[in-house]
Amino acid sequence: MPPARTIIDMSARVKKLSARVNNRQCPIWILLAIHSTETEPDMLNRIYRGILRVTLKPVLRSTFSVGFQRKWTHFLGVMMLGPRGTRARQQSMNGVPAEYVTVGEPAADLAILYLHGGGYNLCSARGYRAVTGRFAKSSGVAVHVPDYRLAPEHPHPAALEDALRAYRWLRQQGLRHIAIAGDSAGGGLTLATAVALRDAGEPMPVALALISPWVDLAARGETYRTHVQRDPQISPDGAAQWARAYTRDLPLDHPLCSPLYADLKGLPPMLIHVGSEEILLSDSLSLQARARAAGVDVRLREFAGMWHDFQIQAGLVKEGAESLTALGGFLRGQLDRHAAAKSST
Repeated sequence: MPPARTIIDMSARVKKLSARVNNRQCPIWILLAIHSTETEPDMLNRIYRGILRVTLKPVLRSTFSVGFQRKWTHFLGVMMLGPRGTRARQQSMNGVPAEYVTVGEPAADLAILYLHGGGYNLCSARGYRAVTGRFAKSSGVAVHVPDYRLAPEHPHPAALEDALRAYRWLRQQGLRHIAIAGDSAGGGLTLATAVALRDAGEPMPVALALISPWVDLAARGETYRTHVQRDPQISPDGAAQWARAYTRDLPLDHPLCSPLYADLKGLPPMLIHVGSEEILLSDSLSLQARARAAGVDVRLREFAGMWHDFQIQAGLVKEGAESLTALGGFLRGQLDRHAAAKSST
């Protein structure tokens, strides 16, 4: 089906959904724009899930080209605004284009490196300000967001090389207290970056914050089968297409592509947030178990009823804002402890 016709069809389906779920005869976009005290949060979440199911999930399947997926997800991403006071400027991190995102005056000697999601094939720093701005606000730390190279044009190890170049650039600026965060594929890339730094004998990040990390491109987890219908956003066939484009000729369980299968010993503390309805739930649960077995300080919170990357809708969904506030607070706490420990030695 031509993309334009598909968008028209999805728009009609959203209107039908609005008529079915709206008990006040008011357009669905008004419910999205305001948080009425008379509107039940569970009903709002059902509405958001329905909108994702009809406007995003069909596009993210293997039937659509990566080019169209990029345009559509960018359009949706820039519609999600960051918190008031979000500022972003362009910078180069060892040749990797990036955004420098702040809210207010950031701490002078701390940094967060944020690796965006998108299945290693989609999305950009510009489309993630709803997330990175809230990380900057909740942590009080500047957030550096590289536009790492994407598959299929640039398969592994391009994304990992760019993430390492960005991290090393921060070190070259004299920053010694750095945390890394990421969502979905960016969460997997965050973990792979920490593994690569450890193996190279380089200074490690202070902590890792992982949002629904995609760490098993081989899709061996149970929820890849049990949550196919429950997940309103991601389909196994779409994820498989991105995985093969990224790994190219490598096995899907290569430890730097699927860091669930890497040696996790010696990694920094990590906090994982994941939704109960997503096919990637198994990735987070398995990662927690393997990291704990390796002696890593790891915590996980599963948000009941929530979908993949619900933090992107933090301006609309209270759980998204709650998650980003907690993740930003976790990173700031770890950064402050690390800085205090270094100053006392």
